[in-house]
Amino acid sequence: MSFLKILENEILIADGAIGTLLYSYGAGTCIEELNVSHPEDIMRIHKAYMDAGANLIQTNTYAANYIKLERYGLEDQVKEINSAAVKLARQAADKKAYVLGTIGGNRGIRPSAIPIEEIKRSFREQLYCLLLEGVDGILLETFYDMEEIETVLAIARKETDLPIIAQVSLQEIGIMQDQTPLQEVFNTLEDKGADIVGLNCRLGPHHMIASLEQVELPKKAYLSAYPNAGLPAYTDGQFHYEGNPEYFRKSAHSFREQGVRLIGGCCGTTPEHIRAISEELKGLKPLADKRVIVKTARVEVKSAEIIRATPPLHQIVKERPSVIVELDSPRKLDTIRFFEGAKALKETGIDALTLADNSLASPRISNSAIGHMVKENIGLRPLVHLTCRDRNIIGLQSHLMGLHTLGLHDVLAITGDPARVGDFPGASSVFDLSSFELIEMIKQFNSGLSYSGKDLGQKGAFSVGAAFNPNVRSLEKAVLRMEKKIHCGADYFITQPVYSEKLLLETYEATKHLDVPIYIGLMPLTSSRNAEFLHNEVPGIKISQEILETMAKFNNEPLLSKKEGIAITKGLIEAAAELFNGIYLITPFMNYEMSVELSQYANEYSSLLLRRKQNVNYVN
Repeated sequence: MSFLKILENEILIADGAIGTLLYSYGAGTCIEELNVSHPEDIMRIHKAYMDAGANLIQTNTYAANYIKLERYGLEDQVKEINSAAVKLARQAADKKAYVLGTIGGNRGIRPSAIPIEEIKRSFREQLYCLLLEGVDGILLETFYDMEEIETVLAIARKETDLPIIAQVSLQEIGIMQDQTPLQEVFNTLEDKGADIVGLNCRLGPHHMIASLEQVELPKKAYLSAYPNAGLPAYTDGQFHYEGNPEYFRKSAHSFREQGVRLIGGCCGTTPEHIRAISEELKGLKPLADKRVIVKTARVEVKSAEIIRATPPLHQIVKERPSVIVELDSPRKLDTIRFFEGAKALKETGIDALTLADNSLASPRISNSAIGHMVKENIGLRPLVHLTCRDRNIIGLQSHLMGLHTLGLHDVLAITGDPARVGDFPGASSVFDLSSFELIEMIKQFNSGLSYSGKDLGQKGAFSVGAAFNPNVRSLEKAVLRMEKKIHCGADYFITQPVYSEKLLLETYEATKHLDVPIYIGLMPLTSSRNAEFLHNEVPGIKISQEILETMAKFNNEPLLSKKEGIAITKGLIEAAAELFNGIYLITPFMNYEMSVELSQYANEYSSLLLRRKQNVNYVN
């Protein structure tokens, strides 16, 4: 008899965590591989849960798919590992418990990290392995992404008539990370063919019960709940859970009151947790109806409007010629020359001072701290660069919240140079997100939601710039990356330094179809050695042979070299201003005097061009 039939009139008890138990045994490798190398450990866990009262046990196959096994070099052992897992569970069950073939979700906080087609292929392979060995049902668990669980549920429903349990994981009470309310999630999963819908992982009993209070009983399906033991602690390099089984005993009745008919455990739970639930609910019938405390609705963030003193930068450069200047914050604690430069550049009429985020992976004074002082003390708009290299998702979210609070709304989202090129080559490069995902994160912030989908209580007002490097072999491919960034939400682009009028024209022709403004990066050369270094050693910068030869003429003549570097840049300013509204000047080595002269020239030349156009229009 199918366990679905039993659930019509009874509450069934599932098992608890397998992975965290094996972790506590000191297993530091692939948990699923232990089905093959340490079958006795897996068998012992299955039997312990059955002895504790579990009616259903799951196979040790949560991450036994191609995508996750590939991390350990075990991608070719999908069939071996899954087959062994089912055989072990079957042997342990000995027809006294049902066996669920477990398949875990792949996507987490970064849904776009794994293409859906790759997920489909990996899922089908694992599903077939489990079905061939004769499981009693399929357990889909720990899914954070609706697209993923809907996709795999549809595949599973097409391939088998066995019962399917579909469980999602929440970041916040009652809603998925994309802000879909739990009631809507369960309705969708039921419509897609799930026989049991529920929650597992991430939340302990308290928050899981609070989430279930917001949903009605399904029309045809049943409800399940596999809560965590609580939050993990981290001691001496080891994660461990301290959840009290007696707390689970007390929570058991609350789960029953919410209509749950299948109750198990997730991370941190042990046979003792399952025993407590089993003993407490023994002989009790499931509830046939319930009263919903709170009807959920898709969250709409109501927030005070952010009043900006000036229009966003991308709007300015769309409407008129604009000049911005990069002046890196100091590497040392002495800031006198930096602020001298910032004041001098403000007087030239630039629209923003851009502040790199530890460029070339070398630490500098925090650009958010310097940016705030530039804004408050000098009255100049800061454009703050934000790299993926130095912060994980938590740090990026916190940093954005800080920028918002400081009123720094102009951000350039970039990947960042790898740590090994900087002052601390042994430092870790984080890269939790790509620049594409960082753009999406900032745009979601503007809608009042964190990257995990939580309500921020207020909407951001960021203008998001993105990087574009035209100094590549295939400009066409670079433009495709631009288009992808536009799709992610980029409002405008800033290029790497350009040293060729020919390349400026090619860039214009390649990007003129895009409805986003572009700031052309220009950085004056200070010497022949500087030119050779940039051309040969700095990624993303190429200098024409003509310019290299010109700078070489003034070798060992510092003043003449700088003068020639300025002259070359003025010529490039003229060429760029004819084609683009935005000029982005990069100050070399805190030589802000060069940027002052060039920004004045750029503004004067732009005004001259504007007058010419007006005269032409007047004549016409």
